[in-house]
Amino acid sequence: MNNNMNNNKLTELTEEAIQYIAVGAAVLGTGGGGDPHIGKLMAIEAIRKYGPVRVVSPDELADDDLVVPLSMIGAPTVMNEKIPSAMQMIKPLDLIEKELGRKVNAIMPIEVGGGNSLVPVIAAAQRGIPLVDADAMGRAFPESQMVTFHLDGIDCSPIAMADERGNGALLHAIDGVWEERMARAITIQMGGSASICDYPVTGAQVKQSAISHTLTLAYEIGKTLFESKGLKQNPIDALLKQLKGYALFHGKAVEIRRRTEGGFTRGEAVFEGTDTLKGRTMRLFFQNEFLLATEDGQSLAVTPDLISLLDQDTGMPITTENLKYGARVTAVGFPCDPKWRTAKGLETVGPQYFGYDTPYIPIEELAAKKGGIQ
Repeated sequence: MNNNMNNNKLTELTEEAIQYIAVGAAVLGTGGGGDPHIGKLMAIEAIRKYGPVRVVSPDELADDDLVVPLSMIGAPTVMNEKIPSAMQMIKPLDLIEKELGRKVNAIMPIEVGGGNSLVPVIAAAQRGIPLVDADAMGRAFPESQMVTFHLDGIDCSPIAMADERGNGALLHAIDGVWEERMARAITIQMGGSASICDYPVTGAQVKQSAISHTLTLAYEIGKTLFESKGLKQNPIDALLKQLKGYALFHGKAVEIRRRTEGGFTRGEAVFEGTDTLKGRTMRLFFQNEFLLATEDGQSLAVTPDLISLLDQDTGMPITTENLKYGARVTAVGFPCDPKWRTAKGLETVGPQYFGYDTPYIPIEELAAKKGGIQ
């Protein structure tokens, strides 16, 4: 057992743990959440400078602890070009503390996706405060209200934002939908990418509403993918077994339409089947994250269930902004957290919200009907 694990829970973030989490979070991030490579490099630099970060379970928090999620907001394609600064990660925390008149006790990721799983590490290391092993999505979603805190009616305000130039903004929104509208407009003015703290919560609210131990899950996924080669395992098979997931399609990217619009990376990609799927075609639709996979107009997987693209040879995840023409991939799907399958969950992140004229059918049912890929 690694010394940064205790009873199968993550207790400390070392460089190895960050490497694993970056990969695992990119799988859970369904193509979004920012480039995991950039997040990984910044997090490793932070712990080299300030020392390892302690990781705590939600049940270790005091009920009145102030816990603040920290993330990046904007189009992932922009974040690849405009690397965030360390100062940019701290400024929103300073603004929140000044507004609330108290110190932040712990930091958490808002989503377990790509770079956004590791962005909080930078502030946690610099401040010397713990990182909570939880998030508010269990995956990545593109908009501010798409969090379990919103489902439970928790206030999103105050909201603090910063850019790499030193500009800061403090907002009060009546709910997450209004936060999204205002914060997205500011993000565009900040150059398409900004850091943000929203939904400052108590330890009690984290225990009630967050999805627990998702950083540990990301760590374990990354460990599986890194170690499968040495164990002579097929990495994708090992991952599907670990996550009780489904192989949806394997093929080659033949068309990618990607555009930055309204502060998001939007588009669709087309894949031609290879080997036993020759002659078949999959379409993948995304808004920062992969949201809908279809074959011949029939759904293979639908948001809020998770859709990820994995390199056919290595099993490593491919994000929306890094998908390239000719890439040979296996598309996989996993069931989402049950919170998203409620009426309010589906109203918030279901296919209709994103404008897709298709019903939500759980991936387990779609897979049973299709019988799996050959």
